[in-house]
Amino acid sequence: MRFRPFLSPLHTRPCQNPRHRNPHRSSFLSLNPSSSSSMTTGARPLPCDPEEDPDEAICAALDGACSLSDAAGPPPGPTEIPLSGELRVARAWAHWRRIGAPRLVVAPMVDNSELPFRMLCRRYGAEAAYTPMLHSRIFSENEKYRRMEFTTCKEDHPLFVQFCANDPDILLEAAKVVEPYCDYVDINLGCPQRIARRGNYGAFLMDNLPLIKSLVQNLSINLHVPVSCKIRIFPSLEDTIAYAKMLEEAGCSLLAVHGRTRDQKDQKKIQADWDAIKAVKDALKIPVLANGNIRHMGDVYSCLDHTGADGVLSADSLLENPALFAGFRTMEWKEEEDGDGGLDQADLVVEYLKLCEQYPVPWRMVRSHVHKMLGDWFRMHPQVREELNAQSKLTFEWLHDMVKRLKELGGRIPLYQKGGAEERIMANGHAAYNS
Repeated sequence: MRFRPFLSPLHTRPCQNPRHRNPHRSSFLSLNPSSSSSMTTGARPLPCDPEEDPDEAICAALDGACSLSDAAGPPPGPTEIPLSGELRVARAWAHWRRIGAPRLVVAPMVDNSELPFRMLCRRYGAEAAYTPMLHSRIFSENEKYRRMEFTTCKEDHPLFVQFCANDPDILLEAAKVVEPYCDYVDINLGCPQRIARRGNYGAFLMDNLPLIKSLVQNLSINLHVPVSCKIRIFPSLEDTIAYAKMLEEAGCSLLAVHGRTRDQKDQKKIQADWDAIKAVKDALKIPVLANGNIRHMGDVYSCLDHTGADGVLSADSLLENPALFAGFRTMEWKEEEDGDGGLDQADLVVEYLKLCEQYPVPWRMVRSHVHKMLGDWFRMHPQVREELNAQSKLTFEWLHDMVKRLKELGGRIPLYQKGGAEERIMANGHAAYNS
Protein backbone atom coordinates (compact mmCIF):
# COMPACT_ATOMS: atom_id res chain seq x y z
CA MET A 1 0.00 0.00 0.00
CA ARG A 2 1.26 3.47 -0.86
CA PHE A 3 0.19 6.66 0.83
CA ARG A 4 0.62 10.26 -0.10
CA PRO A 5 0.75 12.67 2.86
CA PHE A 6 -2.07 11.35 4.97
CA LEU A 7 -4.42 14.28 4.37
CA SER A 8 -6.01 14.80 0.98
CA PRO A 9 -5.21 17.99 -0.96
CA LEU A 10 -8.46 19.50 0.27
CA HIS A 11 -7.04 19.41 3.78
CA THR A 12 -4.29 21.90 3.08
CA ARG A 13 -6.18 24.46 5.14
CA PRO A 14 -8.32 23.89 8.24
CA CYS A 15 -12.01 23.42 7.51
CA GLN A 16 -14.33 26.02 8.92
CA ASN A 17 -17.46 25.14 10.82
CA PRO A 18 -20.23 25.42 8.20
CA ARG A 19 -22.43 27.19 10.72
CA HIS A 20 -19.89 30.00 11.11
CA ARG A 21 -18.65 30.62 7.58
CA ASN A 22 -20.00 32.83 4.85
CA PRO A 23 -22.05 30.49 2.62
CA HIS A 24 -21.29 32.63 -0.41
CA ARG A 25 -17.59 31.84 -0.05
CA SER A 26 -17.96 28.09 0.08
CA SER A 27 -16.11 26.17 -2.63
CA PHE A 28 -18.40 23.69 -4.34
CA LEU A 29 -16.73 20.98 -6.35
CA SER A 30 -18.15 18.60 -8.92
CA LEU A 31 -16.57 16.18 -11.34
CA ASN A 32 -16.65 17.60 -14.83
CA PRO A 33 -13.59 16.57 -16.87
CA SER A 34 -14.55 18.80 -19.77
CA SER A 35 -14.33 21.96 -17.70
CA SER A 36 -11.37 24.24 -17.17
CA SER A 37 -9.13 23.59 -14.20
CA SER A 38 -10.38 26.27 -11.86
CA MET A 39 -12.65 26.26 -8.84
CA THR A 40 -15.98 28.03 -8.72
CA THR A 41 -17.34 29.58 -5.56
CA GLY A 42 -20.90 29.84 -4.33
CA ALA A 43 -22.43 27.70 -7.10
CA ARG A 44 -26.18 28.09 -7.45
CA PRO A 45 -28.75 26.25 -9.58
CA LEU A 46 -29.83 27.98 -12.74
CA PRO A 47 -33.49 28.85 -13.40
CA CYS A 48 -35.45 25.80 -14.44
CA ASP A 49 -36.58 25.62 -18.04
CA PRO A 50 -40.10 24.13 -17.97
CA GLU A 51 -39.18 21.86 -20.87
CA GLU A 52 -36.05 20.34 -19.38
CA ASP A 53 -35.45 17.59 -16.85
CA PRO A 54 -35.53 19.26 -13.39
CA ASP A 55 -32.57 17.16 -12.25
CA GLU A 56 -30.62 18.44 -15.24
CA ALA A 57 -31.60 22.01 -14.36
CA ILE A 58 -30.52 21.91 -10.76
CA CYS A 59 -27.14 20.54 -11.81
CA ALA A 60 -26.74 22.85 -14.81
CA ALA A 61 -24.74 25.28 -12.70
CA LEU A 62 -22.07 22.64 -12.40
CA ASP A 63 -21.25 22.54 -16.10
CA GLY A 64 -18.76 25.36 -15.86
CA ALA A 65 -17.42 24.29 -12.50
CA CYS A 66 -13.99 22.88 -11.91
CA SER A 67 -13.72 19.15 -11.69
CA LEU A 68 -12.10 19.27 -8.24
CA SER A 69 -8.96 20.74 -9.64
CA ASP A 70 -7.12 22.17 -6.65
CA ALA A 71 -5.40 18.85 -6.21
CA ALA A 72 -1.68 18.24 -6.37
CA GLY A 73 -0.01 17.16 -9.61
CA PRO A 74 0.15 13.61 -10.94
CA PRO A 75 1.20 11.09 -8.26
CA PRO A 76 4.31 8.99 -8.63
CA GLY A 77 4.06 5.50 -10.10
CA PRO A 78 3.32 2.40 -8.04
CA THR A 79 5.86 1.22 -5.54
CA GLU A 80 7.84 -1.82 -6.63
CA ILE A 81 8.08 -3.32 -3.16
CA PRO A 82 4.76 -4.01 -1.39
CA LEU A 83 4.59 -2.85 2.19
CA SER A 84 4.87 -5.46 4.91
CA GLY A 85 1.77 -6.34 6.89
CA GLU A 86 3.06 -4.54 10.00
CA LEU A 87 3.84 -1.37 8.08
CA ARG A 88 0.44 -1.42 6.36
CA VAL A 89 -1.28 -1.68 9.73
CA ALA A 90 0.86 1.11 11.20
CA ARG A 91 0.01 3.37 8.28
CA ALA A 92 -3.66 2.45 8.51
CA TRP A 93 -3.75 3.62 12.12
CA ALA A 94 -1.63 6.70 11.43
CA HIS A 95 -4.06 7.79 8.72
CA TRP A 96 -7.09 7.07 10.91
CA ARG A 97 -5.67 9.18 13.73
CA ARG A 98 -4.56 11.94 11.39
CA ILE A 99 -8.13 12.52 10.19
CA GLY A 100 -9.32 12.67 13.79
CA ALA A 101 -10.28 9.04 14.51
CA PRO A 102 -13.97 9.79 13.76
CA ARG A 103 -16.41 7.68 15.74
CA LEU A 104 -19.76 9.01 14.49
CA VAL A 105 -20.11 8.25 10.79
CA VAL A 106 -22.86 8.75 8.19
CA ALA A 107 -23.27 5.44 6.38
CA PRO A 108 -23.43 5.18 2.58
CA MET A 109 -27.01 5.42 1.32
CA VAL A 110 -28.01 5.29 -2.33
CA ASP A 111 -29.45 8.69 -3.34
CA ASN A 112 -29.42 9.79 0.30
CA SER A 113 -25.90 10.46 1.61
CA GLU A 114 -25.25 13.20 -0.95
CA LEU A 115 -23.33 16.39 -0.16
CA PRO A 116 -26.11 18.59 1.34
CA PHE A 117 -27.26 15.79 3.62
CA ARG A 118 -23.68 14.99 4.65
CA MET A 119 -23.14 18.63 5.53
CA LEU A 120 -26.38 18.74 7.54
CA CYS A 121 -25.32 15.68 9.53
CA ARG A 122 -21.87 17.20 10.12
CA ARG A 123 -23.55 20.26 11.65
CA TYR A 124 -25.17 17.94 14.15
CA GLY A 125 -22.28 15.83 15.33
CA ALA A 126 -21.30 13.53 12.46
CA GLU A 127 -17.51 13.27 12.33
CA ALA A 128 -17.17 11.53 8.95
CA ALA A 129 -19.42 10.45 6.08
CA TYR A 130 -19.68 8.16 3.07
CA THR A 131 -20.92 9.20 -0.34
CA PRO A 132 -23.77 7.22 -1.86
CA MET A 133 -22.63 4.06 -3.62
CA LEU A 134 -21.27 4.94 -7.07
CA HIS A 135 -21.22 2.43 -9.91
CA SER A 136 -17.57 2.16 -10.93
CA ARG A 137 -18.15 1.33 -14.60
CA ILE A 138 -20.72 4.08 -15.18
CA PHE A 139 -18.58 6.51 -13.20
CA SER A 140 -15.58 5.72 -15.39
CA GLU A 141 -17.48 6.02 -18.66
CA ASN A 142 -20.15 8.68 -18.17
CA GLU A 143 -19.25 12.32 -17.51
CA LYS A 144 -22.88 13.26 -16.79
CA TYR A 145 -23.10 10.56 -14.11
CA ARG A 146 -19.89 11.82 -12.48
CA ARG A 147 -21.10 15.40 -12.55
CA MET A 148 -24.53 14.70 -11.07
CA GLU A 149 -23.77 11.92 -8.60
CA PHE A 150 -20.53 13.03 -6.93
CA THR A 151 -20.00 16.47 -5.45
CA THR A 152 -17.98 17.62 -2.48
CA CYS A 153 -16.50 20.73 -0.86
CA LYS A 154 -13.54 21.59 1.34
CA GLU A 155 -15.56 21.18 4.53
CA ASP A 156 -16.76 17.72 3.49
CA HIS A 157 -14.11 15.73 5.35
CA PRO A 158 -13.30 13.10 6.47
CA LEU A 159 -14.95 11.55 3.41
CA PHE A 160 -15.29 7.97 2.17
CA VAL A 161 -16.11 7.65 -1.55
CA GLN A 162 -17.81 4.30 -2.10
CA PHE A 163 -17.90 2.28 -5.31
CA CYS A 164 -19.51 -0.99 -6.27
CA ALA A 165 -17.45 -3.04 -8.72
CA ASN A 166 -16.59 -6.48 -10.04
CA ASP A 167 -13.65 -5.57 -12.30
CA PRO A 168 -10.36 -4.53 -10.63
CA ASP A 169 -9.17 -2.36 -13.53
CA ILE A 170 -12.46 -0.49 -13.94
CA LEU A 171 -12.62 0.09 -10.19
CA LEU A 172 -9.08 1.47 -10.18
CA GLU A 173 -9.90 3.82 -13.06
CA ALA A 174 -12.88 5.23 -11.16
CA ALA A 175 -10.96 5.42 -7.87
CA LYS A 176 -8.11 7.40 -9.41
CA VAL A 177 -10.57 10.14 -10.38
CA VAL A 178 -11.74 10.72 -6.79
CA GLU A 179 -8.66 9.86 -4.74
CA PRO A 180 -7.38 13.45 -4.47
CA TYR A 181 -10.68 14.53 -2.90
CA CYS A 182 -11.39 11.88 -0.30
CA ASP A 183 -9.85 10.25 2.75
CA TYR A 184 -10.74 6.66 1.79
CA VAL A 185 -11.83 4.90 -1.37
CA ASP A 186 -14.39 2.37 -0.18
CA ILE A 187 -15.52 -0.86 -1.84
CA ASN A 188 -19.17 -1.80 -1.34
CA LEU A 189 -19.19 -5.49 -0.42
CA GLY A 190 -22.44 -5.36 1.54
CA CYS A 191 -25.34 -4.35 -0.71
CA PRO A 192 -27.93 -7.17 -0.43
CA GLN A 193 -30.50 -5.86 -2.91
CA ARG A 194 -31.67 -7.65 -6.05
CA ILE A 195 -30.02 -5.06 -8.27
CA ALA A 196 -26.68 -6.05 -6.71
CA ARG A 197 -27.40 -9.70 -7.48
CA ARG A 198 -28.21 -8.85 -11.11
CA GLY A 199 -25.12 -6.66 -11.41
CA ASN A 200 -22.85 -9.09 -9.55
CA TYR A 201 -21.57 -6.66 -6.95
CA GLY A 202 -22.02 -5.80 -3.29
CA ALA A 203 -22.74 -8.71 -0.94
CA PHE A 204 -23.10 -11.11 -3.88
CA LEU A 205 -19.35 -11.03 -4.40
CA MET A 206 -19.12 -13.03 -1.16
CA ASP A 207 -19.47 -16.07 -3.44
CA ASN A 208 -16.23 -15.10 -5.19
CA LEU A 209 -13.62 -14.26 -2.57
CA PRO A 210 -10.66 -14.35 -5.01
CA LEU A 211 -12.32 -11.56 -7.00
CA ILE A 212 -12.86 -9.52 -3.83
CA LYS A 213 -9.22 -10.01 -2.92
CA SER A 214 -8.10 -8.78 -6.33
CA LEU A 215 -10.32 -5.68 -6.08
CA VAL A 216 -8.74 -4.72 -2.76
CA GLN A 217 -5.18 -5.55 -3.75
CA ASN A 218 -5.34 -3.61 -7.00
CA LEU A 219 -6.51 -0.45 -5.22
CA SER A 220 -4.12 -0.88 -2.31
CA ILE A 221 -1.09 -1.16 -4.57
CA ASN A 222 -2.02 1.67 -6.94
CA LEU A 223 -3.79 4.36 -4.90
CA HIS A 224 -2.36 7.04 -2.65
CA VAL A 225 -5.30 7.08 -0.27
CA PRO A 226 -6.14 4.04 1.82
CA VAL A 227 -8.75 1.48 0.82
CA SER A 228 -11.69 0.66 3.05
CA CYS A 229 -14.36 -2.01 2.69
CA LYS A 230 -17.91 -2.31 3.96
CA ILE A 231 -19.14 -5.87 4.42
CA ARG A 232 -21.94 -8.03 5.75
CA ILE A 233 -21.30 -11.08 7.86
CA PHE A 234 -21.53 -14.73 6.83
CA PRO A 235 -23.95 -17.03 8.69
CA SER A 236 -20.82 -18.72 10.06
CA LEU A 237 -18.70 -16.67 12.47
CA GLU A 238 -15.63 -18.65 11.41
CA ASP A 239 -16.24 -17.71 7.77
CA THR A 240 -16.80 -14.07 8.73
CA ILE A 241 -13.49 -13.83 10.58
CA ALA A 242 -11.61 -15.56 7.76
CA TYR A 243 -13.22 -13.13 5.29
CA ALA A 244 -12.24 -10.09 7.36
CA LYS A 245 -8.66 -11.32 7.75
CA MET A 246 -8.40 -11.89 4.01
CA LEU A 247 -9.47 -8.29 3.38
CA GLU A 248 -6.92 -6.98 5.87
CA GLU A 249 -4.13 -9.03 4.29
CA ALA A 250 -5.16 -7.85 0.81
CA GLY A 251 -4.59 -4.23 1.84
CA CYS A 252 -7.83 -3.01 3.40
CA SER A 253 -6.97 -0.20 5.85
CA LEU A 254 -10.38 0.10 7.53
CA LEU A 255 -13.29 -2.33 7.69
CA ALA A 256 -16.92 -1.42 8.33
CA VAL A 257 -18.98 -4.43 9.40
CA HIS A 258 -22.76 -4.56 9.07
CA GLY A 259 -23.82 -7.17 11.60
CA ARG A 260 -26.39 -8.87 9.37
CA THR A 261 -26.07 -11.45 6.62
CA ARG A 262 -26.98 -10.58 3.04
CA ASP A 263 -30.29 -12.45 3.45
CA GLN A 264 -31.25 -10.41 6.53
CA LYS A 265 -32.73 -7.38 4.80
CA ASP A 266 -35.51 -6.43 7.22
CA GLN A 267 -33.61 -4.24 9.66
CA LYS A 268 -36.66 -3.59 11.84
CA LYS A 269 -37.27 -7.29 12.47
CA ILE A 270 -33.70 -8.60 12.58
CA GLN A 271 -31.22 -7.15 15.03
CA ALA A 272 -27.62 -6.70 13.93
CA ASP A 273 -25.21 -9.17 15.52
CA TRP A 274 -22.88 -7.07 17.66
CA ASP A 275 -21.15 -10.23 18.89
CA ALA A 276 -20.00 -10.96 15.34
CA ILE A 277 -18.71 -7.40 14.99
CA LYS A 278 -16.82 -7.77 18.26
CA ALA A 279 -15.26 -11.01 17.02
CA VAL A 280 -14.08 -9.27 13.85
CA LYS A 281 -12.69 -6.35 15.84
CA ASP A 282 -10.81 -8.73 18.12
CA ALA A 283 -9.38 -10.64 15.16
CA LEU A 284 -8.15 -7.67 13.10
CA LYS A 285 -5.34 -5.17 13.55
CA ILE A 286 -6.83 -2.33 11.47
CA PRO A 287 -9.63 0.07 12.53
CA VAL A 288 -13.12 -1.47 12.51
CA LEU A 289 -16.47 0.35 12.35
CA ALA A 290 -19.75 -1.16 13.53
CA ASN A 291 -22.98 -0.86 11.54
CA GLY A 292 -26.46 -1.88 12.71
CA ASN A 293 -28.99 -1.03 15.46
CA ILE A 294 -27.91 2.63 15.82
CA ARG A 295 -31.12 4.58 16.45
CA HIS A 296 -29.96 7.16 19.01
CA MET A 297 -26.86 8.06 21.02
CA GLY A 298 -27.69 5.48 23.68
CA ASP A 299 -27.20 2.83 21.00
CA VAL A 300 -23.91 4.45 19.96
CA TYR A 301 -22.47 4.12 23.46
CA SER A 302 -23.81 0.59 23.89
CA CYS A 303 -22.42 -0.54 20.54
CA LEU A 304 -18.96 0.92 21.12
CA ASP A 305 -18.85 -0.66 24.58
CA HIS A 306 -20.10 -4.06 23.39
CA THR A 307 -18.04 -4.41 20.22
CA GLY A 308 -14.92 -2.41 21.03
CA ALA A 309 -15.27 -0.91 17.55
CA ASP A 310 -13.47 2.30 16.64
CA GLY A 311 -16.66 3.98 15.47
CA VAL A 312 -20.24 3.42 14.38
CA LEU A 313 -22.24 3.99 11.19
CA SER A 314 -25.89 5.00 11.10
CA ALA A 315 -28.10 5.08 8.02
CA ASP A 316 -31.90 4.89 8.16
CA SER A 317 -32.18 6.54 11.58
CA LEU A 318 -30.23 9.55 10.32
CA LEU A 319 -32.60 9.95 7.39
CA GLU A 320 -35.43 10.56 9.83
CA ASN A 321 -33.32 12.45 12.36
CA PRO A 322 -30.10 14.00 10.98
CA ALA A 323 -29.43 15.44 14.46
CA LEU A 324 -29.08 11.96 15.98
CA PHE A 325 -25.34 12.33 16.63
CA ALA A 326 -25.97 15.58 18.53
CA GLY A 327 -28.05 13.67 21.05
CA PHE A 328 -31.52 14.42 19.69
CA ARG A 329 -34.16 11.67 19.70
CA THR A 330 -37.46 11.25 17.93
CA MET A 331 -40.62 10.64 19.90
CA GLU A 332 -40.25 6.88 19.28
CA TRP A 333 -37.03 6.77 21.33
CA LYS A 334 -37.84 9.48 23.89
CA GLU A 335 -36.82 8.62 27.46
CA GLU A 336 -38.51 9.84 30.63
CA GLU A 337 -35.87 12.44 31.42
CA ASP A 338 -35.78 13.86 27.88
CA GLY A 339 -37.28 17.26 27.17
CA ASP A 340 -38.07 19.34 24.10
CA GLY A 341 -34.67 19.96 22.51
CA GLY A 342 -35.74 23.21 20.86
CA LEU A 343 -35.38 21.60 17.44
CA ASP A 344 -37.76 19.74 15.16
CA GLN A 345 -37.60 17.97 11.82
CA ALA A 346 -39.22 20.90 10.01
CA ASP A 347 -36.30 23.05 11.19
CA LEU A 348 -33.92 20.42 9.81
CA VAL A 349 -35.72 20.38 6.46
CA VAL A 350 -35.29 24.17 6.19
CA GLU A 351 -31.57 23.81 6.90
CA TYR A 352 -31.31 21.00 4.38
CA LEU A 353 -33.06 23.02 1.66
CA LYS A 354 -30.68 25.92 2.19
CA LEU A 355 -27.74 23.53 1.83
CA CYS A 356 -29.26 22.19 -1.40
CA GLU A 357 -29.39 25.74 -2.75
CA GLN A 358 -25.73 26.08 -1.85
CA TYR A 359 -24.74 22.61 -3.13
CA PRO A 360 -27.14 21.62 -5.97
CA VAL A 361 -28.18 17.96 -6.25
CA PRO A 362 -30.86 16.16 -8.29
CA TRP A 363 -34.42 16.88 -7.19
CA ARG A 364 -35.14 13.17 -6.62
CA MET A 365 -32.72 13.31 -3.67
CA VAL A 366 -34.33 16.47 -2.27
CA ARG A 367 -37.82 14.97 -2.52
CA SER A 368 -36.69 11.76 -0.81
CA HIS A 369 -35.18 13.58 2.17
CA VAL A 370 -38.21 15.82 2.64
CA HIS A 371 -40.48 12.75 2.78
CA LYS A 372 -38.24 10.95 5.28
CA MET A 373 -37.66 13.89 7.63
CA LEU A 374 -41.28 14.99 7.62
CA GLY A 375 -42.87 11.54 7.76
CA ASP A 376 -44.47 12.07 11.19
CA TRP A 377 -45.73 15.51 10.19
CA PHE A 378 -47.25 14.15 6.98
CA ARG A 379 -49.09 11.48 8.96
CA MET A 380 -50.80 14.29 10.87
CA HIS A 381 -51.43 16.36 7.75
CA PRO A 382 -51.71 13.89 4.84
CA GLN A 383 -53.16 16.55 2.54
CA VAL A 384 -49.79 18.34 2.55
CA ARG A 385 -48.02 15.11 1.59
CA GLU A 386 -50.49 14.67 -1.26
CA GLU A 387 -49.71 18.19 -2.46
CA LEU A 388 -46.00 17.34 -2.43
CA ASN A 389 -46.58 14.13 -4.35
CA ALA A 390 -48.61 16.02 -6.93
CA GLN A 391 -45.72 18.39 -7.70
CA SER A 392 -44.00 16.99 -10.78
CA LYS A 393 -41.41 19.78 -10.70
CA LEU A 394 -40.21 21.17 -7.39
CA THR A 395 -38.78 24.56 -6.52
CA PHE A 396 -37.14 25.71 -3.33
CA GLU A 397 -39.75 28.45 -2.97
CA TRP A 398 -42.55 25.87 -3.07
CA LEU A 399 -40.82 23.60 -0.55
CA HIS A 400 -40.11 26.42 1.91
CA ASP A 401 -43.75 27.48 1.65
CA MET A 402 -44.86 23.87 2.25
CA VAL A 403 -42.82 23.67 5.47
CA LYS A 404 -44.27 27.01 6.59
CA ARG A 405 -47.82 25.72 5.97
CA LEU A 406 -47.08 22.54 7.93
CA LYS A 407 -45.98 24.60 10.92
CA GLU A 408 -49.04 26.82 10.69
CA LEU A 409 -51.31 23.77 10.72
CA GLY A 410 -50.03 22.99 14.21
CA GLY A 411 -49.11 19.80 16.01
CA ARG A 412 -45.37 20.48 16.13
CA ILE A 413 -43.35 17.31 16.78
CA PRO A 414 -40.16 18.20 18.66
CA LEU A 415 -36.92 16.30 18.81
CA TYR A 416 -36.01 15.41 22.36
CA GLN A 417 -32.79 15.71 24.30
CA LYS A 418 -31.71 15.01 27.85
CA GLY A 419 -32.68 18.01 29.95
CA GLY A 420 -34.33 19.75 26.99
CA ALA A 421 -33.46 23.13 25.52
CA GLU A 422 -33.82 25.15 28.72
CA GLU A 423 -31.25 23.11 30.62
CA ARG A 424 -28.85 23.24 27.69
CA ILE A 425 -29.20 27.04 27.45
CA MET A 426 -28.54 27.40 31.17
CA ALA A 427 -25.46 25.21 30.90
CA ASN A 428 -24.00 26.75 27.76
CA GLY A 429 -25.29 30.29 27.84
CA HIS A 430 -26.85 29.93 24.40
CA ALA A 431 -28.97 27.60 22.30
CA ALA A 432 -26.21 25.48 20.82
CA TYR A 433 -28.18 24.07 17.93
CA ASN A 434 -30.41 27.01 17.04
CA SER A 435 -27.85 29.79 17.11
